[in-house]
Amino acid sequence: MERPHILHLLTPGRQASPFDVNMAADAGYQIITPYTDVALDAVTALTQDAIFSRGPKGVARTGIFIGGRDALLAADMLERAKAAMFKPFVVSLMADPSGAYTTAAAMVARVEAALKRHHQLALSGRQVLVLGGTGPVGRIAAVIAAQAGAQVRIASHSGPDAAQKAARDTAARFGVELQGVSAADRASLRTALAPADVVLACAAAGVQVVASDDLAHAKALKVAADVNAVAPEGIAGVGVMDDAKPLAGVEGAVGIGALAVGNVKYQTQHRLLVSMREAEKAVVLSFAEAFGVARQFLAEQAGAPPSA
Repeated sequence: MERPHILHLLTPGRQASPFDVNMAADAGYQIITPYTDVALDAVTALTQDAIFSRGPKGVARTGIFIGGRDALLAADMLERAKAAMFKPFVVSLMADPSGAYTTAAAMVARVEAALKRHHQLALSGRQVLVLGGTGPVGRIAAVIAAQAGAQVRIASHSGPDAAQKAARDTAARFGVELQGVSAADRASLRTALAPADVVLACAAAGVQVVASDDLAHAKALKVAADVNAVAPEGIAGVGVMDDAKPLAGVEGAVGIGALAVGNVKYQTQHRLLVSMREAEKAVVLSFAEAFGVARQFLAEQAGAPPSA
């Protein structure tokens, strides 16, 4: 009898994400088992339970998915699971807490493609401002952009201390340079917007972080992307369906809406899960791999090779 494909879904939260369960099923996993309230110290034992029970052949049909809502904790859990294994008992691993890794990857890949198409510019060297930057999507989008060579600032409506702490902790965890800035009031927001080539709006659903009056201060803006699909839009004038549509009020700028990002996010997560299930050798998938897949998907859509 052929062994089934099993996905063990670990989350530090009280419940697993139905979204992730659905995505895993659609990617071909036959048995999907969630484990909730999983602490970091429990990851090693759970991983070893998963690998030793199936033997070298069975581990090829076994995967571990790490969810939750904390982008940094998920990265730590992924490393802990990886360290718990040894050949030939090695299974595929993937982390995507609250979809933050695949959403951030899709968002930055969309921005990169728009910069190239509309401004003949690379992401490297650009000034990137991440609004709602202390959340999971904002932190990881900031890291991906920084790894691509951008100069990245994380902004928080809670003020400079919260922003600087998030920037410091995230930068230290992933080995990049990030700066924290305040967006606690209109004056500080407008100061932060002024030099930005790219604005990434990663705030909570239904929260507008940039009003139309604020856009007049973003004179360097080239691309604005928003992951908020709930009215009002996170950035005034960026509709949920916009795919690099000209942004009113800023000459030359284009906007990317939540559903344009979401389509790439969906394709990215699906492809990663399928690659886990089909891999002959175990793989470890995090936001760097998600960014590569998002780039590849967009390149296919454009009929061009992906960015290096």
